[in-house]
Amino acid sequence: MIERLQKYLAGAGVDSRRKCETLILEGAVEVNHKIVTELGTKIDPQNDLVKVNGKTIKSFKQKKLTYILLNKPVGYLTTLSDPQNRPTIMDLVEDINVRIHPIGRLDYYSEGLLILSNDGDLTYHLTHPSKGIEKTYIAELKGNPEEEKLDRLRKGVTLWDNYKIMPCKINRIKVKKGNAVLKIKIKEGKKRQIRRMGEFIRHRVIKLKRIQMGPILLGNLKTGKYRELNDNEIRKLKMFCQTKNESV
Repeated sequence: MIERLQKYLAGAGVDSRRKCETLILEGAVEVNHKIVTELGTKIDPQNDLVKVNGKTIKSFKQKKLTYILLNKPVGYLTTLSDPQNRPTIMDLVEDINVRIHPIGRLDYYSEGLLILSNDGDLTYHLTHPSKGIEKTYIAELKGNPEEEKLDRLRKGVTLWDNYKIMPCKINRIKVKKGNAVLKIKIKEGKKRQIRRMGEFIRHRVIKLKRIQMGPILLGNLKTGKYRELNDNEIRKLKMFCQTKNESV
């Protein structure tokens, strides 16, 4: 079956579809020993030889797809490696002998749910802004903001570079030692978005934990530990992405 090169690479677990497009444009991809830089190039996975940075790529049908749920601790980078040798999430899953990558990010000081996989197509559907995958966080803010301030965030505000965030859901769970603990649901996940939301209303986020992504819940998984998603969770996740794709 003929398919687009970037979709093939993503399905083979190289990276997300957008990252695969970048690899093609940068000249890192070969098809039948010729460098290909044109997006939309079509290949026959059964007969064409595809390489990325000199390494032969096998179709996802020829390799095991892996889906990992990690409870990321504070103090770890969401990256495959770090030139400064700081701890990364890969240190927590180093005994997994399959090349996997994080689906989305959590900043150095944030913790909680992170999905890692070698399913590039799933990565695309879970991270592309147009899909609007809802993510749920528990955030502790310095101080206890008035409801009026939270209403402004709920309706969507301009945080930076004239970028207005989408409306979101915010529920005040409790007040702990004078600090508000909120449950926040967003569909974008821009870099440091929730922390910038706190800065916007002048209530700094002092603790941030992601507890849900789409239909997947963190549950009682201990900090720093991981487990494989079970068949039911994988099925729910793929059905969820398919439904989102049809609604776009």
